[in-house]
Amino acid sequence: MKKIQILGAGCPKCIQLAELAEKAAKETGIDYELVKVTDMEEILGFGVMMTPCLVVNGTVKSCGKVPGLEVIKTMLTE
Repeated sequence: MKKIQILGAGCPKCIQLAELAEKAAKETGIDYELVKVTDMEEILGFGVMMTPCLVVNGTVKSCGKVPGLEVIKTMLTE
């Protein structure tokens, strides 16, 4: 199972990234758990300075932007 985390306070870009990540996970057919991380201390624990961020199994894959659906699919299946 892949653990997908969306780091961000809930801004429109954070919401968009969460929606795209969930769509990408469903379209690739992977078994996943999606968690939205909004606590700033927890977000800073990942060593990131910008949000939204996409984290897959503890590895930061993208930060400060919303990648396209196909890019997210690639990040989830790596």
